[in-house]
Amino acid sequence: MNTGTHPALIGSLSSTAPAEDIINFSPGPTSLPKDVETKIAAIFNTTGLTSLALSHRAPEFQAILDHAIAAARKVMAIPDDYEVLFTHGGGHGQFAALPLNLCHNASDVATYVVNGTWSVRGRDEAQRYCQVETIDGRDPETGDYTYFPELTEDNIDVNSKYVYLCSNETVNGIELHRLPKLPESRRHIPLVVDASSDFSTKPIDWHGCNVGVLFACASKNIGHPGVTMTVVRKDLLGEDKASPLCPGVFNYTTNSEAGNLWNTPATFNIEVIGHVMDWIEQVGGVDEIERRCIAKAKAIYDVIDESNGFYGSPVPDTTLRSRMNVPFNVKGGDEELTNAFLIESWNVGLIGLRTLTPFGVGDYLRASLYNGVSVDDANKLADFMRHFAKEHSK
Repeated sequence: MNTGTHPALIGSLSSTAPAEDIINFSPGPTSLPKDVETKIAAIFNTTGLTSLALSHRAPEFQAILDHAIAAARKVMAIPDDYEVLFTHGGGHGQFAALPLNLCHNASDVATYVVNGTWSVRGRDEAQRYCQVETIDGRDPETGDYTYFPELTEDNIDVNSKYVYLCSNETVNGIELHRLPKLPESRRHIPLVVDASSDFSTKPIDWHGCNVGVLFACASKNIGHPGVTMTVVRKDLLGEDKASPLCPGVFNYTTNSEAGNLWNTPATFNIEVIGHVMDWIEQVGGVDEIERRCIAKAKAIYDVIDESNGFYGSPVPDTTLRSRMNVPFNVKGGDEELTNAFLIESWNVGLIGLRTLTPFGVGDYLRASLYNGVSVDDANKLADFMRHFAKEHSK
């Protein structure tokens, strides 16, 4: 097959398939649930100012902000002793904000569980602002991130200001389906969670797991890029807690005291989060979303596991396989077959299975199964994978 520079091979999402057939499996930003997209479209078909034009100081926007916070609290059962902030700078902003808010001195210690691309980035950024201890999740033989390391008294510094983890590593395909509890002698240490790619897809035991801070970029499961929901336990707030070098735009206490209005927030994006939270409640809440996530992931993993090696997964521990991001290769990474898979899937509207990233294209394709992807959508990809394997195994 002469693939040339087919759009599918360079990450194009502009499939020539009919619009109604296109399903977006991008790792983010990605599509919203159809009902939410319909509601947003209706906003722009009405007269009057939308949240794109409302002053953040106007009472109309205050109502939008209050609703988004209340809806998130209800859907995710966020306790009253946590503050809900809408922060700037995405996940990378929080990589810096966390040590700047939780480590008053550069000599303070933070423990980072590193088991994939994003926890590496979070750890490396934190090293600018505090002393970092690493719990390494690499396979000692291959150097690949394929598991989540055990958390013990021996590998968690008792003086840590926090223990950091990423609950779903999008690139590596590893997910914690429930947050871990630290050893009894370390339970006083706040758990910090990068939940950017799995927030809203499963319940969170806020108090039981001693969650101190949890942040989630909107553009995976809860909205559009440009805002991050950062949930902070209130006892971690206070002017004496943060580094004196912490910028105001990143300072949790400053933004909490200002009611999320210290500077202009991403008004429209916050409204979208409120609509997504409403949608989650309407379809049955986070338990129903988790049920759907399990079904979507199972549809794809069943094809991989039943393909007699035609498809492969990089995660050997099936209990850690991500429901959000399913990496897979074709015939052990065969380039010609992989290109054919990408082109044929793109032609029928299955897009986003390869994107160009700062890390290259990687050894695996990836199907991201966020809230904007329905169970039927996942089944359509599974059917295509089965058909492709049958056609190319002859």
